[in-house]
Amino acid sequence: MVGKYVTVRRYEGVTDPVEAARIVQTGFVPLIHKIHGFVAYYWVDAGGGVMVSTSIFQDQAGEEESNQIAKEWVVENLAKVFPNPPQITAGKVVAHS
Repeated sequence: MVGKYVTVRRYEGVTDPVEAARIVQTGFVPLIHKIHGFVAYYWVDAGGGVMVSTSIFQDQAGEEESNQIAKEWVVENLAKVFPNPPQITAGKVVAHS
């Protein structure tokens, strides 16, 4: 996986994790899958109103595009259940197992 790029988006204060998961699976997953260089996407319910997404791409351009698409998509589709903007951490994979 060295050479790939990852972005992690952490959402806090999620008011309805079940609904958020349903909307992400049916609406966002098909979008992110179409981004050039897509490798994998994971949506995690961390409990306590915290949900985290992890996206993996072949290149930095895909990782950056995913963040822009996610930002716009969340505003349009999940504003009711995501009251706060995400904390975003992104970068190049430099080690893996």
